[in-house]
Amino acid sequence: MGTIRVFIHGLESSSQGTKGVFFRKRYPDMIIEDYPGSLENRMTRLRGILSDKKDIVLVGSSYGGLMAAMYACDNEHRVKRLILLAPAINLEEFKPYLNRKIELPVILYHGTRDDVVPLKPVREIASKNFQNLSHHIVDDDHPLSETFTSFDWDNLLAD
Repeated sequence: MGTIRVFIHGLESSSQGTKGVFFRKRYPDMIIEDYPGSLENRMTRLRGILSDKKDIVLVGSSYGGLMAAMYACDNEHRVKRLILLAPAINLEEFKPYLNRKIELPVILYHGTRDDVVPLKPVREIASKNFQNLSHHIVDDDHPLSETFTSFDWDNLLAD
């Protein structure tokens, strides 16, 4: 079946946001859904979508990064790679996952001018939780609007 690529949007976004549109155009096989409601509702929807999948490459942006990280912590055996874009793992909802040591490859991008999700606590949490972390700090804002399309997505999402 090959690699399953999934994009999870942020709290204020949708599957029709800038990143969702970008991924849909470039990777038509990518699973790009809407996740409305509470975190619990969003996670139930995500778990349902991925219930019969494995070899998953998860891309999560902001609140979607929190969701992707939580899913990967609970389902490490199903996830091949985790790509986090300014992930909101500094929120209270991630606390139950703080002492888990995740060994799958995690690639994290975070902007120095992010005024929504603070860089420092995210970096500290990620470096403790993710044993195979590749952390990239870029000169950009929270949505990574200047650098997002320049990332090597073909390689990041490869089988």
